[in-house]
Amino acid sequence: MGGKTCPSPVPHLSLDQCAASRRVVIMSRPRADSQGSLGPDDEVVPYSDDETDDELESLEDEGPPGVPPTEEVKSTGERLRPHTNLKSGWSVKANDRRFCKLPEFQKKYFLCLKKSKYSGNAIKTYKYNALTFLPLNLFEQFKRAANLYFLALLILQIIPQITTLPWYTTLVPLVLVLGITAIKDLVDDLIGKSVSNCHFFQTSFLESKWMNIEVGDVVRLNKNDHIPADILLLSSSNPNSLCYVETAELDGETNLKFKMGLKETDERLQEESQLAQFDAMIVCEEPNNRLDKFTGTMHWRRDRFPLNLDNMILRGCRVRNTDVCHGLVIFAGADTKIMRNGGKTRFKRTKIDELMNYMVYTIFVMLVLLCAGLAIGNSFWYAEIGSKAWYLYDGLNQSASYRGFLSFWGYIIVLNTMVPISLYVSVEVIRLGQSKFINWDLQMYYREKDTPAKARTTTLNEQLGQIEYIFSDKTGTLTQNIMAFKKCTIAGQTFGEKRWFCYIWIPVDFSWNKYADRKFEYQDHSLVACIRSGKNKEALEFFKLLSLCHTVMVEQNENDELVYQAASPDEGALVTAARNFGFVFLSRTQDTITVSELDQKNTYEMLALLDFNSDRKRMSIILRFPDGRIRLYCKGADTVIYERLSPNSRYKEVTQTALDIFANETLRTLCLCYKDISKEEYDSWAAKHKAASVSTGNREAALDQVYEQIENNLMMIGATAIEDKLQDGVPETIAKLAKADIKIWVLTGDKKETAENIGFSCHLLDDDMQIHYGEDVNFKVIKRFPLKTTGICPSVSPQNEILYEKKKKRRRLRLKRLGRRPASSVPQDATQPIDDWEKEMRQVDFVNMACECEAVICCRVTPKQKANVVSLVKKYKDAVTLSIGDGANDVNMIKTADIGVGISGQEGMQAVMSSDYAFAQFRYLERLLLVHGRWSYIRMCKFLRYFFFKNFAFTLVHFWYSFFSGFSAQIAYEDWFITLYNVMYTSLPVLLVGLLDQDVNDKLSQKFPKLYLPGQQGALFNYKNFFISLFHGIFTSLVIFFIPYGAFLQTMGQDGEAPSDYQSLAVVMASSLILTVNLQISLETSYWTFVNCFAVLCSIAIFFGIMFDIHSAGIHVIFPSTFTFTGVASNTLRQPYLWLTIILTVGISLLPVICIEFLSKTIWPSVGDKVQRHRKKYEMEEEEKKKPAPFQRGRASRRSAYAFSHSRGYADLIASGRSIRRRPNVAHPNPRDTLREVPQADNI
Repeated sequence: MGGKTCPSPVPHLSLDQCAASRRVVIMSRPRADSQGSLGPDDEVVPYSDDETDDELESLEDEGPPGVPPTEEVKSTGERLRPHTNLKSGWSVKANDRRFCKLPEFQKKYFLCLKKSKYSGNAIKTYKYNALTFLPLNLFEQFKRAANLYFLALLILQIIPQITTLPWYTTLVPLVLVLGITAIKDLVDDLIGKSVSNCHFFQTSFLESKWMNIEVGDVVRLNKNDHIPADILLLSSSNPNSLCYVETAELDGETNLKFKMGLKETDERLQEESQLAQFDAMIVCEEPNNRLDKFTGTMHWRRDRFPLNLDNMILRGCRVRNTDVCHGLVIFAGADTKIMRNGGKTRFKRTKIDELMNYMVYTIFVMLVLLCAGLAIGNSFWYAEIGSKAWYLYDGLNQSASYRGFLSFWGYIIVLNTMVPISLYVSVEVIRLGQSKFINWDLQMYYREKDTPAKARTTTLNEQLGQIEYIFSDKTGTLTQNIMAFKKCTIAGQTFGEKRWFCYIWIPVDFSWNKYADRKFEYQDHSLVACIRSGKNKEALEFFKLLSLCHTVMVEQNENDELVYQAASPDEGALVTAARNFGFVFLSRTQDTITVSELDQKNTYEMLALLDFNSDRKRMSIILRFPDGRIRLYCKGADTVIYERLSPNSRYKEVTQTALDIFANETLRTLCLCYKDISKEEYDSWAAKHKAASVSTGNREAALDQVYEQIENNLMMIGATAIEDKLQDGVPETIAKLAKADIKIWVLTGDKKETAENIGFSCHLLDDDMQIHYGEDVNFKVIKRFPLKTTGICPSVSPQNEILYEKKKKRRRLRLKRLGRRPASSVPQDATQPIDDWEKEMRQVDFVNMACECEAVICCRVTPKQKANVVSLVKKYKDAVTLSIGDGANDVNMIKTADIGVGISGQEGMQAVMSSDYAFAQFRYLERLLLVHGRWSYIRMCKFLRYFFFKNFAFTLVHFWYSFFSGFSAQIAYEDWFITLYNVMYTSLPVLLVGLLDQDVNDKLSQKFPKLYLPGQQGALFNYKNFFISLFHGIFTSLVIFFIPYGAFLQTMGQDGEAPSDYQSLAVVMASSLILTVNLQISLETSYWTFVNCFAVLCSIAIFFGIMFDIHSAGIHVIFPSTFTFTGVASNTLRQPYLWLTIILTVGISLLPVICIEFLSKTIWPSVGDKVQRHRKKYEMEEEEKKKPAPFQRGRASRRSAYAFSHSRGYADLIASGRSIRRRPNVAHPNPRDTLREVPQADNI
């Protein structure tokens, strides 16, 4: 890659950091420009919410609509007026970095500190650096209520008057939690930073990194270089300063685009010395996110030259088929259009995280209330009993109320385990493990591209089990973005059906054709035989048309193989099909096309190329044959072709029938026809065409009118049917997700017919659905009519007021301009919102109506509108959303949704770099949600319920003990048992449940999508479950305290001594608690493995082992003040009576749980319980292999309005000869000389 500055160093930063957006023309029916409608025309430009202040101010200076501007910049250059204010707008001085640092371009950013308004080219994608990591990370962690609470608790434990536990019992867990979380955050940040490596450039210009580039630098780029900033193209090595760029990482389109420099800069800025002396001033629009727009003026040598988007090459593109180009940096870094479209990086949190925080607040409130009640009890107890007992006198003359105050803080310390400090770190460990399971899942590994699934975040796994809405891109996400020529109808005969020989399908052998594309496959041998026989003249004419009527460019690779660069994958598929059937497009010049027709080379003179646009929905070419005949070939949508057929045209009815069949199979159709033209007719038309071509008025309208005069009385040849291949498993995946009550919305920039056809082919739509279109939807939204329907297919134009947020300044400006309009009898457009309340109500009604549908397809939406649709559903439905896409145009949508999934496909890695999860195929989404998502949600919910239970059962024993200890904040257990309870004795079993547990296996999870419903409903973890865990913990703590307490009253041991001391009671309660909570998690474990069994037994063994060790005499001798329970464990546990007490306590604690579980699964079984009950049966059953039913619809046919482009091609470029490299005339030209590197047409 290369990029150079002249004379200053250039810069570069990895494109993987950039977020991008896709510019597509909005598809909808034209809307009348009424006087009440002040918005832009949606057929031309979609709404953008990023109009700059300067744009709005410039609008204020405009006169009323219809009044032309007072001054217009002429393309030939105009004398620069002395009063021109260069500081207005965005001013750039070529080769002068100091200009951007002048005081007038400074802005305040903090207090009185100022910096230049021009951004540098460095893009920061990391959060921390060496200086900010520790303070920033600690600040973020202490925003968690639990961490802040334990910090305050640690401070309280340092105060000797109130502490009842050693300070290290809180410090050690707190440091452990903060340390583990900090290491995890640092690793995540380093992973994000690792993609930000800089690249160096080696050329004759100064060598530098992208990060050093500045506005005003002149840069040189070589072939295959990434473009480091938004650059004004000055000159290139191609004729007329043409520069071909690949925009896959910018707008998601894989075909090439061309840009063109000004004629003046092309002629004067080819040498380095000329570039170094270039001192033009550029005045243009402020930085914005409009990928479809750029306006500016270049002031140079006292002339003015207009600039537009065709003169700009944007960051995110890549130079192709151009050896060298030079440009001037206009926008850098955060000001570039790709970065403006990236959207803000949003901090995503799961619903369980939010709920967990609220529950921690609830526990804290309960803790304060309990401590306050116990403190009041201590005051009364001391006043009535403690102050009168001489043996309790401590020498401190403190009042009862003051002692109660100290007791309150003492109980805050004693009962602190109600707020579990280890909860968050345990959750992080479980999430990390679940993320690794996703990464290691071989069933989500795509072998063809060696691409495994990747969990790029560790904080959202359980949210995958709660998805309610999926927002999907179409091209490259549902489809492969690979077009295949499948069928055709020629002169009433349909070709393309598979021919089976002895139950074996044998593809067509094209080895007879030396030009054949080896990747091309076809299934009907009869068509090849028909063509090679030469008897079917219509078939020969059919493929001759395909080889001639197009705007494809051709070049040769290193192996002398033809490589086609097409305006779209559709057109490339048609020309490739003709190539394989013997009609090979070889080369083109400005006015000729050369093809090989069944190994016979012919050259045709191109008289006119009538290009495609979205209104015409067809393209034509007028050729002069070698024998002098003049013929027009035309291909286009059936809706426009049939209107222009001659009454004498044959095959109309049979072709229409074939079109209906193709449409029912969701193939993209195209009609082919021709017309013979006399020389007199052509000469008359050519004169009109020339006049329209140089028209200074509405040139496009004039050309369209002239085209209409020649494109009539056409003769039908046939029609093609192209398949936009779906990815493997897409229909099955959508069907499974629909059964899981997940609603799928498709958001695409394609036109309505194409998107609707894909909707039918992937079974998102079906015949039983009542489909409503944009205008119908808009009417119902306005009337707030409750719609009970099953399908909706809105195009964006009627919904623009719903899908974008207007700025207040723009709204005021609209009203101001409305007031300046003359009065009119035409009423204001009723589709425009009146005020904010009206607009919000329309948004609510639109979302409510759309969410009642089974499927929604939004056509012709821009990247920002995709994100707005997701935001509306999140805002008004409070639903968990997932966005999935494969291109940079999907980044904003991916960032907006609760879960973002990127597909590593044909359109770069921008979607993957901005996503939370990434894989290679859409079908893996089923396993991600129904298996990993559901398991993660169930595991996390079970973990949290059990975690709260075990902490309540453990902590509330202190509460019951307080009634028998004078409310003195005396602990009921030994110090070390309190310290190790959550760390050693009960952590491992519950962690393994959170990592490994599964109610049913992965196959059953996918076979029964209804198992996914509890996650959507949040049924497994909510406040109801929280209070059930609370009461369960209260009951267990009551049993664990009062049964041993009752057993110790008036008890005599075997040795004649009464083991009714406090320490023996503590040992019995601790032993009962450990056995109870470990057996409780055993009852809740659904999936037993050796590891789970080992963890339960090991935890119990560790408890008894550590207890006997810390109660031994040896450790007491070493640390006499720390270990005071010398010999208690051995003395207590040798009493059979106390073992019986422990067993009774454990049995009574678990018996109600066992009974409730039995009754609930027997009397009120859930779907999961029913599947579990018959799990063995289902696992042994072999799933029936169902053949996919042929797609049939008995209603009106649906087909693409035009199959191979969304905007005009570059017929003008071909006809002008600008893109044709002129070579010296030779007697016998080499075939290579007719093959050149020419990219695809602009398809945005």
